[in-house]
Amino acid sequence: MTQLEKAKKGEISAQMRWVAQQEGVPLQRLMKDIAQGWTVIPANRKHSHIKPIGIGRGLTVKINANIGASPSNLSLETELKKLKIAIEAKADTIMDLSIAPDKEDIDRIRRTIIERCSLPLGTVPIYQAVVEAGGAERLNIQTYLKVLRKHAEEGVDFVTVHAGVKRKALELVESRLMPVVSRGGSFLLYWMKKNRKENFLYEYFNEILDIAYEFDMTISLGDGLRPGCIADSTDNAQLYELKVLAELAQRARERGVQVIIEGPGHIPLNEIKKNVELEKEICKGAPFYVLGPLPIDTAVGYDHIACAIGGALAGYWGADFLCYVTPKEHIGLPEIEDVREGVVITKIAAEIADLARGDRRQKERNKQMSLARKSFDWKKMAEYAIDKRGFEQILSSSPRPKEGGCSMCGKEFCALKVYS
Repeated sequence: MTQLEKAKKGEISAQMRWVAQQEGVPLQRLMKDIAQGWTVIPANRKHSHIKPIGIGRGLTVKINANIGASPSNLSLETELKKLKIAIEAKADTIMDLSIAPDKEDIDRIRRTIIERCSLPLGTVPIYQAVVEAGGAERLNIQTYLKVLRKHAEEGVDFVTVHAGVKRKALELVESRLMPVVSRGGSFLLYWMKKNRKENFLYEYFNEILDIAYEFDMTISLGDGLRPGCIADSTDNAQLYELKVLAELAQRARERGVQVIIEGPGHIPLNEIKKNVELEKEICKGAPFYVLGPLPIDTAVGYDHIACAIGGALAGYWGADFLCYVTPKEHIGLPEIEDVREGVVITKIAAEIADLARGDRRQKERNKQMSLARKSFDWKKMAEYAIDKRGFEQILSSSPRPKEGGCSMCGKEFCALKVYS
């Protein structure tokens, strides 16, 4: 049985026990939320060495770090360093988005990452399917299912599936400033236009669910029509796809397959609440995985900061899962330190949201940090810092008075020493 089936039957799995303990939530409540489809635990039966995490209602906001090679850099060594630093920086999940001219390179990188990854791992199978088919126009369901099964058998815990990009989208994106920015979405739009057929991922969604069910692999319904700029935010194409995703999510639940809904994208701050509420209403409370969101288009080079602002607000309003953005977003393939910075910044956003949502453990962490600051206990401050490594680096490079305090005020003018 899958996690969803067990929950529906009132059977508590080892993964549920672990997540409930880690989150500090009642086990029975967690099980009921999984049964309703409000929470998921991505854990492929074949990926035995992961530490399970829960994503969804009443749990802490989780963050994902994308890594993966590109044709411009196929270094497995670099990707393993990115994996290591993402885990050290406290990412909750990893996605391998590798794409290369040769399928053997994609397989080699993914398999090694799975072996080394102690976190739930996700992929986007259509990337490899395009390579194996010999181009987007040659895609077909047989090639896609072969790739999907390969990923499942190797232990991939969740997969992005762009089954909501239907033929009607071809006319809906015509009025956009940027018709499509999703790689998977672009492959399918091109395929449908070229072949004059419906999206084969939609038509054969039951076969996709069969494989996901067999391995208890979570489906992340990709937003292939997500807005790629503020000018296209919350438009007809995006909302049309969301309704299709709701239909697919219900089909997944009925099949016993856990499901996540992916969301925008580029949307201004004043539309974030509306987007979260729409997803929760239309998709019946399914966990919401937001790609940012990015509330401004002009932060190039600093998109990770814009992402954190949007992500904190999205998390506060009810988004469950934040996809990180690095300083290289819209520029190029992130380097190792870009990955670390992206994870740290997005982790800050997640914890801001958790605190605002009333998480008691976050309140206690912030209180303990304040007590450590009050007593100039630098060791304790490092313990509660989100980025301990960064904190200690700054600390080691900044001179401090022997009597305590920091170099900002010194002993004589320190507010905490003047009046305590």
